Amino acid sequence: MTPSTRTRAANQARQQHIQTKLMAIKEALRIMQRERTPITYPAVARRADVSRSFLYQNPDARTLMETALATAGDQRGQDRASRDAQIEASWRERALNAEDALSMAHREIGTQRDRIGLLLGQIRDLEADYTEQAAQRIATQNADLKRQVSDLSQKNRNLEEKLAASRSNNRFLDKRIADLEARLLEDPATIPE
Repeated sequence: MTPSTRTRAANQARQQHIQTKLMAIKEALRIMQRERTPITYPAVARRADVSRSFLYQNPDARTLMETALATAGDQRGQDRASRDAQIEASWRERALNAEDALSMAHREIGTQRDRIGLLLGQIRDLEADYTEQAAQRIATQNADLKRQVSDLSQKNRNLEEKLAASRSNNRFLDKRIADLEARLLEDPATIPE
């Protein structure tokens, strides 16, 4: 073999070795993207069984890495946005449910107060005509109604607290989403996973 033939053969072998490494990198990136494994230079180097310096120095390998990192960043952002939207929808639904329950409690309390007023009026009108047993029965009914009003008032307070908590959580989540959007616009790499 002549020196030029050996040089040509060595160059071909080197090019073939580089192509083999590039194929290993592509396969490693494909698998990592499918598994949703974080894509980093050290992780890809380990998975593809190549050196990190090869990933940095070879232009084709660097292009593959940059493309994969950009795609992974976009996917993480979409996943995060999807999760945030689901959480926000959940809290919004809870807040609406709490508001509906609070409205129902207010209506029920109003109905109970009207009923109590009617019953108290009837008691006053007929108080002189009742026997001791009838007065006792009416007093018991009155106590029961007062207890029901107290229970409904307690339920109303609980619902108001839940509504306040839901609104607070919703404000927190709105602020968090706005903060994350601002951070994403400033520098997508600073968003924590």
